[in-house]
Order: sequence, then structure tokens, then C-alpha cells
Amino acid sequence: MKKITLTVFMFLFVFANVVAQQEKGIIGKDNWLNNWTDFQSNGQDDHVEPTQILTGNITEDKRLVKRHVYLLVGSIFVTNNAVLTIEPGTVIIGDYASKASLTIAKGASIVASGLETDPIIFTSNRRVKKSGDWGGVIILGDAATNKFGNGSVASFYTRLDPANYAHTNFGGENPNSNSGLLKYVRIEYAGSRVKSGLNFNGLMLAGVGRETVLENVMVSNSGGNSVEIWGGNVVLNKFVSYKSTQTDYKFNYGVQGELINSLAVRSPYVSSSSGAKSLEVVAYSERQEVDFSKPSTVVKAQNITVLNSSKDLREDIRMGLVKEGVYVGEHASLDMNKSVISGFNPAVIFENKIQINQESLDKIKFTNMYFNNCNGNIFVENNANNEDLENWYGNHAFFNVYSKGHDAETFIEINNLRRPDYRLRINKIIASNDSDSN
Repeated sequence: MKKITLTVFMFLFVFANVVAQQEKGIIGKDNWLNNWTDFQSNGQDDHVEPTQILTGNITEDKRLVKRHVYLLVGSIFVTNNAVLTIEPGTVIIGDYASKASLTIAKGASIVASGLETDPIIFTSNRRVKKSGDWGGVIILGDAATNKFGNGSVASFYTRLDPANYAHTNFGGENPNSNSGLLKYVRIEYAGSRVKSGLNFNGLMLAGVGRETVLENVMVSNSGGNSVEIWGGNVVLNKFVSYKSTQTDYKFNYGVQGELINSLAVRSPYVSSSSGAKSLEVVAYSERQEVDFSKPSTVVKAQNITVLNSSKDLREDIRMGLVKEGVYVGEHASLDMNKSVISGFNPAVIFENKIQINQESLDKIKFTNMYFNNCNGNIFVENNANNEDLENWYGNHAFFNVYSKGHDAETFIEINNLRRPDYRLRINKIIASNDSDSN
């Protein structure tokens, strides 16, 4: 009886341990990246000619259908509480010459509901596509921010018609506001340069409320940030950022956000020199912009995988091509759980204005993490001594794991770009709790 009891106990222990490991990083019984994503895009896709042109403002309900290919020309605003509906499989191409963009103004909405086998695609109209070919997609809502008054995204547009300035405003007091739905959508080659130091983002959400559905969205080859969120209350589920020139996911201006079961794959060979990272959580860009009596940025990130796909990590670090995976700014809160940070320099950096005390550590949490193949783990900006942080987050109570595994040993299948699988390869991982940096 004792032998049977011991055998059952050991089986349950091993099973529970494997399940616990499998929960780290992106998860799913099946590989949810299949069918609708595209990791093979090299800028020379089959060129499609538009059959319809969209320009000016959309002021009443409009439906885009799969049988047409739509060309966006200039800065297009959906206004007047109109709903823009896009059928599964529809292709919308952004004009390079006019740096086209699509903005869903506050009060209007977009319903872009693709299918796993028939996603909606926003892409460039150039025959040889490059990051930053066109503007991107902006959705504005009336949820709160921590700015004084409400905000505007007017600075992202060049040659903006004065009549459209009102349509660039966002923010309000409705956390439940509904700006529509994005599901099974790809946004490719967006992020055009506006001026020095400023690019469009692939997808920008400003003041967007929690009833907006945002899931299964891929932003690839963006010249700006892949996804940037200013204020609002948002839940991003099953997002993918691929080969972004700048940051993959940036949360700012008092957003109350969740990033769930999502992926970022960086390439050091396309990153800008501006310090691009996978996840950036900050409270403001300029202190004078924000009202500190309002709620600051709070982000929960669960089952996230952020990966730097470097062929020679040590050399790329030496060349300055690889930055930190996660950056946390003063007054911002991040609760990161069951996630994977692999191949960065280092894994995490705190802004140097953050005081390392109990109050700060209670606001910045890393639990059940898998830190892999990083040149150091958690540091304060411009400070080479991370002993206090290593001692804190390395405590066994946080269940963080540290490893030096190669990508092919860490993830199920990353070399097959047609059907990659970035879930952890559990049976090949040899992990330890050795948190020493390189």
C-alpha cells in the first residue's frame, strides 16, 4: 500500500510540475498561431491591385466586402458615430505616397471580424513592401487617461485638414466604452515616419474602453511601435508583434490594461537605435502632461512570450543591437506572471527614477517567470549592481526560473516560419534556479 501511495504521489507531483511549466509563456491545447498569422512575409508578396478607393471621411455606416480590394488614400476618419464593418478575408492596402491611415474617431466604431482561416489584412500598396510604408490604424475612445483634460493624436498626421482636428481627440469618463471589435486581423508594414523621433504605430488605442473586443491581432514589420495604448481600459488577448522596428507593446498615460497569451518576436537586425524593447510600461512621456491625482498606468501581463531571435546573441549585444526585453517607468505598475523573456540585454530594466523599496516592489511583480538566455535579469537603468533585485525576485516564493537554453531547445518549433510554434518545449528544457547573470 505504501509503495502504491508513493507511486501515485510521485506521478501527481511530476504531472503538476509539467503542467505548471507548460503554463509559462503563450499557451493553448493547440497552436493558436496556425492559419491566420504570417511569419514568412519578406516584402515581396503577390501584389494586388485595388478595386475601390477610400479617401476623406466616412460619416455613415459602411461595409467593406471581401470581393473588393480597398486602397486607403490620405488620412481617413470614421466619424459621426458611424460603424465601419469589414468582412472576413477583406484586404485593405495603405497608400505609400500619401502615408495613408485609418482613424476610428471617438464615438464611431470598427467591426473587423475575420476568421482563423480568412483573416482581414491591412498592408502596403508597394510592390516591394518595407516597414513604415503607410500610417496604420488608430482607434479613439472616451475612457479615462491620466492626462490633464483629454488628449489628442493630431501630432501623428501631416497636412491634416483643420476640419479633422476635432476627430483626433480622445478620452472621457466611460471605462466601459465600446469602439468595436478587432478579431483575426493582420496589420503589415505600417508605422510611417511623421517627423524626426515620431512614427505612426501599427495599431494605436487611445482612451479605448473595456467593451472593445481585441483578440487575435498580428502587427508585423511596423516602422513605429507595433501596438501603443494611451489610457483607457483594454484587454489584449492573443496578440502577435513580429519584427517591429520599435517597441512591440507600449502602455502609457494611465491605461488600465491586460495583455494575455500574447507573443512578441524581435529581430536585432531591424530594431531602431532608440532603445526598442518588447514591453514598455510607463505613466507618461513628459511629467507636465499628467495629473498625478488620477490613476496611473497599471498593466497585468500573463502568459506572454517575448523573444529576441538572434543568431549570435553575444555578438549582437556587443554591437548594441539588443536591448532589454521589458522596461518599467516611474509611477507605473506591472504584474507579470507565467511569462517567458528570452534573449535580451538584460531581461528587465527599471527607470532610474524608481526607488528600490517595498512600495516600488509591490507595484512591480514578476512571478512564475521563465528568464532564458538573457545577459542579466533585472536591473535599474544605468546601474550595473542588481544584487538587491536579484535577491528579491530570485526568492523561491516567486517561483521564477532561470535558464540558458538555445531557442531550438526552448520552443517547440521556431525554424518553420510557415507554421511556427512558440510554446515552450517542456521535455527539452533543463532549467535551474541559478539567477546569476552572464
